[in-house]
Amino acid sequence: MSKLVCLGFGYCARHFVAEFGQRFESVTGTTRDPHKIAEPPVELLMFSEHPSEPLRQAVTEATHLLVSAAPGESGDPVLTVFGAEIAAASELQSVVYLSSTGVYGDHGGAWIDETTPTIPTHERGGSRVKAEHHWQAFAQKQKVPVAILRLGGIYGPGQNAFVRLLAGRAHRIDKPGHVSNRIHVADIARAIEAAFRLRFDRIVNVTDGEPVSPNEQIEYAASLLGIAPPPLESFDDAKRRLSPFLMSFYDGCARIRNDRLKRDLGVTLRYPNYRAGLDALRDGGFELTS
Repeated sequence: MSKLVCLGFGYCARHFVAEFGQRFESVTGTTRDPHKIAEPPVELLMFSEHPSEPLRQAVTEATHLLVSAAPGESGDPVLTVFGAEIAAASELQSVVYLSSTGVYGDHGGAWIDETTPTIPTHERGGSRVKAEHHWQAFAQKQKVPVAILRLGGIYGPGQNAFVRLLAGRAHRIDKPGHVSNRIHVADIARAIEAAFRLRFDRIVNVTDGEPVSPNEQIEYAASLLGIAPPPLESFDDAKRRLSPFLMSFYDGCARIRNDRLKRDLGVTLRYPNYRAGLDALRDGGFELTS
């Protein structure tokens, strides 16, 4: 009996379950929000430092773990809270850990791949690196395959440039030469499915194949909506006005290869660049909420 447990039932996990959840005989997700409600077939349980017995049992009985809970300074909270239960999960076949391309830091716009050293430029990236190392150590000790998926900038229904533009939250920041990769949530779901199916046990970049300036995506989305893009603001003005979290996405610059995603996981991207993704969102309804 295949049992999926999603430790962190956020945006990516929800989309994965919506497309591939029927492949599992049971699906359990976790949340820290007591008011959050999941639709069948998901059983939603509270995640805390002192989890309930039903959640501990679900983890122990899991055949597949999808881990997307954000790491803290000490590493991954899932291993901190459920390390004993995961180690005791005798039927566990595969773990997929969702990380971030933010672990790479700044490489001056050079092309990089999974063999490139990680030099994170902010605390979140450092926490991700620590969590990755903890999961790799777990995989080696328990002889369970752990796929670490380093995700680019995530977008999709309810979480995209259209929504930011219409809400007045889109920005164009003048930082010449800055580029980044992104990835549609539907392609993230495909990568997760492939990693589980193949029992993948390596790091893989899950990004599109076209790193560009974030401004290009905003300008293209604005053109599809028939509105003017937000004004271009200097990098120094943006640093004074915007949150450190938003500005952290401009700390590093790299062009990230996705060859391993296509070759080793066998994933054919449904949306190989932001134009294809935004075109589909416009035509299918981009949703104002996720």
